[in-house]
Amino acid sequence: MALIESISVCVARVPLETVTSFATRTVSARDYCLVKVRSRDGVEGIGFCYVGSAGGRIAQVAVEELLAPMLIGQDSLRVEGLWQTMYQESLLQGRSGSVMRALSILDTALWDLNARTAKLPLYQYLGAYVADRVPAYASGGYYLADKTPDILGEELAGYVAAGFKAVKMKVGRLSPSEEEDRIEAAREAIGADIHLMLDANNAWSDVPTALTYMKRYEPYDPYWMEEPFGPDDIESHAKLAELTPVVIATGEIAYGRWYHKELLDKRGAEILQTDAVVCGGITEWKRIAALAAGYGVTMCPHWFHDLHVQLVAATPNARYVEFFPDDKVLNFRRLIDTQLQHEGGDLLLPQTPGLGFNFEEKTVKKYTLDGWKVVK
Repeated sequence: MALIESISVCVARVPLETVTSFATRTVSARDYCLVKVRSRDGVEGIGFCYVGSAGGRIAQVAVEELLAPMLIGQDSLRVEGLWQTMYQESLLQGRSGSVMRALSILDTALWDLNARTAKLPLYQYLGAYVADRVPAYASGGYYLADKTPDILGEELAGYVAAGFKAVKMKVGRLSPSEEEDRIEAAREAIGADIHLMLDANNAWSDVPTALTYMKRYEPYDPYWMEEPFGPDDIESHAKLAELTPVVIATGEIAYGRWYHKELLDKRGAEILQTDAVVCGGITEWKRIAALAAGYGVTMCPHWFHDLHVQLVAATPNARYVEFFPDDKVLNFRRLIDTQLQHEGGDLLLPQTPGLGFNFEEKTVKKYTLDGWKVVK
């Protein structure tokens, strides 16, 4: 029995070195909610999530005032029961958004704590499917001022030169002809045998508009089309999936197994990008992955490669981890003390207990908004 002694929470606001754009928004900084769950045995597990470009304190308040007090004195091994208790308590405040992210952060910290207590890497504690590595795709191709199609192609070709066999770029911000120029340059730069993923970040609001773009994209053999519509527009995802030969991928900001079941029932995606620190934690991610397996659907989780490398390694119907080679966009890596290594397009699995890294406290102190708050 590992009884929970205390929970610490803070928000770190980390500025981007360069203001960066997606199809529908521009970002200059990122808020991360960080949590440490400590047992009476002195073992500590960590959890975290991106909680927006502003308003990160909403998640902090949900941890500090709503969820963490219920966990103090509880057995950390009772993960399913604690998940249900937190979920039931948060029904009125939010079954999605920042409150669900707060639940996800705490659930992740519990799994990390328990794996560290068992002295096992998290993927082994979960039940390993592979032994030492998992495939990854290099994620980039963002919109920057003065970034021409040729410069975009050079960026993606650099990932291929580093050994990656799959790369991803952003689409949907510009006109169809301008986007085609970007995709054509990307495909020419990386060659025909590299998987090219396209990410629209909810760019379109109707199927005819999406098809106008897709007809431009299809000749360049995209591996998938990611988030063509808003996350709640399941019908449009399903219609587009019927009308284009390109596989539809979505789910990165989806919450809970019930939403995912509707998406699967309507065949709105053949690849789920479910994010464990968004959907309801590792506990809920495992349920969603098992559900997806029954539909023959593949898991390729979104963001946070430091966490998702562990889950993909423990999941038979998971394939790719999204990997960010630098901290220009996913600058969370500044807040931790150990970075994943890659080789030949694969991420090497950490062999140390739990997640395999800790927060870099000096850096967290530099960026934190209010410092660590402790619940006992």
